[in-house]
Amino acid sequence: MSWRATVLTLFPDMFPGPLGVSLAGRALASGLWVLETRDIRDSATDRHRSVDDTPAGGGPGMVLRADVLAAAIDAAEISTERPRLLMSPRGRPLTQSRVVELAAGAGPLIVCGRFEGIDQRVIEARKLEEVSIGDYVLSGGEIAAMALIDACVRLLPGVMGKVESGADESFSEGLLEYPQYTRPQDFEGQPIPEVLLSGDHGRVAAWRRAEAVTLTRERRPDLIGPKNGDQKRPKGSREG
Repeated sequence: MSWRATVLTLFPDMFPGPLGVSLAGRALASGLWVLETRDIRDSATDRHRSVDDTPAGGGPGMVLRADVLAAAIDAAEISTERPRLLMSPRGRPLTQSRVVELAAGAGPLIVCGRFEGIDQRVIEARKLEEVSIGDYVLSGGEIAAMALIDACVRLLPGVMGKVESGADESFSEGLLEYPQYTRPQDFEGQPIPEVLLSGDHGRVAAWRRAEAVTLTRERRPDLIGPKNGDQKRPKGSREG
């Protein structure tokens, strides 16, 4: 069976969006993966198709109702082997290793939140795994869901032209990717590094590794560990 992403959203027309073009779009059209979008409002029970209500205890905004969302999840009838994800800024950060796990499975059900959030009881009752794509807040979970799906789809067999294309990317070995160059050989007085033109694969590999470590140490020191040349900082410590 093809890898499947089932998305619960109040805005199904947002999909496939960018998932319908480039690598993901071609793979979708060829059946390498399946996208199923389901409108949460279809599970509303009143004539106004209401899905939210005021937060208990007071406060601004609205909260997605537990009964409506639970009914939408149940109606999707996904198998127990498929993970149930909720895109949320308070979730665990999405990592490349988690993406690899998700891509290797049958595909997730993804709940896209809106408003001030969703009722905590449905998170617990339907065992939703909260996932974050960064320390910022979006208007809803749809864009975050697209990012997660795209990250997974590109790892599916047959999607990328060469298996090696995904092997040397950022985070594949816990490091950011090394700098890339191509023609012209000289651009505005800046030549391609000589080592990349040497034809010596060993030197090229060593240079790329060193550049990746340097970039990671400068931009993401939290990723540097013993296998990448440094000891990680003690848990709870900060640089500064």
